[in-house]
Amino acid sequence: MSNATTANSAATPPAKPTPAPPDAGYAPLEGSARTFGTIAVSAAVFMNVLDSSIANVSIPTIAGNLGVSTTQGTWVITSFAVANAITVPLTGWLTQYFGQVRLFVISTLLFVLSSWLCGFAWSFESLVFFRVLQGAVAGPMIPLSQSLMLASYPRAKAGMALALWSMTILVGPIAGPLLGGWISDNYSWSWIFYINVPVGLLAAWGSWQVYKTRESKRIRLPIDRMGLCLLVVWVGALQIMLDKGKDLDWFASPLIGILAVISVVAFVYFVIWELTAAHPVVDLTLFAERNFTSGTIALSIAYGLFFGTVVLLPLWLQNTMGYTATWAGVAAAPVGILAIIFSPIVGKLLARHDPRIIATVAFLIFSLISYMRAQYNTNVDLFGVMLPTFIQGAAMATFFIPLTTISLSGLRPDRIPAAAGLTNFVRLVCGAFGTSITTTLWDNRAIMHHAHMTEVARPGEPAFDHIMNGLNNMGIDTQHGAALLDQVINQQAYTMSATDFFYISTFIFLLLIGLIWLARPKTSDHGTAAGGAH
Repeated sequence: MSNATTANSAATPPAKPTPAPPDAGYAPLEGSARTFGTIAVSAAVFMNVLDSSIANVSIPTIAGNLGVSTTQGTWVITSFAVANAITVPLTGWLTQYFGQVRLFVISTLLFVLSSWLCGFAWSFESLVFFRVLQGAVAGPMIPLSQSLMLASYPRAKAGMALALWSMTILVGPIAGPLLGGWISDNYSWSWIFYINVPVGLLAAWGSWQVYKTRESKRIRLPIDRMGLCLLVVWVGALQIMLDKGKDLDWFASPLIGILAVISVVAFVYFVIWELTAAHPVVDLTLFAERNFTSGTIALSIAYGLFFGTVVLLPLWLQNTMGYTATWAGVAAAPVGILAIIFSPIVGKLLARHDPRIIATVAFLIFSLISYMRAQYNTNVDLFGVMLPTFIQGAAMATFFIPLTTISLSGLRPDRIPAAAGLTNFVRLVCGAFGTSITTTLWDNRAIMHHAHMTEVARPGEPAFDHIMNGLNNMGIDTQHGAALLDQVINQQAYTMSATDFFYISTFIFLLLIGLIWLARPKTSDHGTAAGGAH
């Protein structure tokens, strides 16, 4: 995003945009300044993304130390997710009010402070409160980092800027569980938060040194209080419903039903209010842009499927296949290799090729690896698990950057912070949907497969009698033999359920190819990610 980008759009309702202001002489960075700025911004982003996943594997340790159950301990994750999802779409309005550089640096420093408070927490209640604070201040960091990276590079190298930015987004969730598990096993869980302090301080200092003279113009706008309240209500209710639905048996629970009604009603009122407000807290008129809508929906659905797989694979490996947490992490680790290698290459390709072609390749790869995983059985070895994961790294590099390019293509510079914030918000919500739907589908399909298999696992069926006779000949009585057989059926049922999800993913990725070709990115926008980001 260019400097002086936020001035004019706020002066009129979003439905009647005014021309963007001139660039005010803020040319792209050069040499060591650009390198230093890239490192500083990337460090802040990596710290943010890492912290969203690093606590996941530490929940049992945290819950045990603070005297709560593991189920209650998941609020450490839920509280961060709810607060983060609420503040991400506020990025556009906050940028106009504070300026993008000030807001990014302030958010980074507050993230450092809240991280220290999380590590210092003396009770479970205080930890949840500080995680809410941490998630809230983390919201603007991702979209603003994207804008700052784009402003640091010439238009011809904007694809490379996005590639470097996306590498931190892609690697963070992979490193988080591995690092969190190692710290929890060898040190106190508090250090998963304390490690943010030195990284965040250096990132904030470096970002301010590089970008302080490139601040965007600030406009003091009245806050859309009603829009903000409705946003908090429907996002909060939806996120809690998604996080707790599985534990409470979904709509069998009155609480889940109430949360669903609240989220739907508040969402409808939110949309109506934001489309008619003079200064909306979230610019929903962005969805009138064909490229933004097509790119954002495709990116978000793909991210939901990807995130569902990220959750499902470790669960299946540990609960069904007998892997330890360490080996489940090893099986997932190769996904970052090709992602890091291909991201710079994709950045260069975007300067010369249609992003829709590159995104099509990504979805074809995603479909292929989903099909490979759909062939899993209980005899699959570690190499068989790691191979699709390794190939998936190429798909991650080739879908995230082009779809972000399509989403922001053709937008005026002053709309990019709001667009980036809204895209990230929809992506996060779809990630939550993906997690909840995947785990629920996995359990439900496993129950169905278990029921079907047990229909023939009863006395009088030849196969059952043959197995039980064999176990009896080995000295295992009927009761223990039946228990062993039930374990085998469970293993098969959950494996078959996982392959069902992978088959579904195979076809959805193919359908998404049609969606991205509804976009019409301008030829001059290839590689710019914004079509006027500078």
